[in-house]
Amino acid sequence: MEATINGVRQPIAEGETLRTLVERLGLKPDRLAIELDRKIVKPSVWASTFISDGAEVEIVHFVGGG
Repeated sequence: MEATINGVRQPIAEGETLRTLVERLGLKPDRLAIELDRKIVKPSVWASTFISDGAEVEIVHFVGGG
């Protein structure tokens, strides 16, 4: 299975969720916004949101500063 993650085709495991993707990529979940197939997904449902073959995932990191 494959998905496009931030514009790059990558293999994904069957049954992979947005939560497991975030963990696998080593990202801090409290500083992210995720869009799956052009719809924003709330962090409260990442663990139950499966990534299907051919899905498009966009992950945005929030950066603080002044």
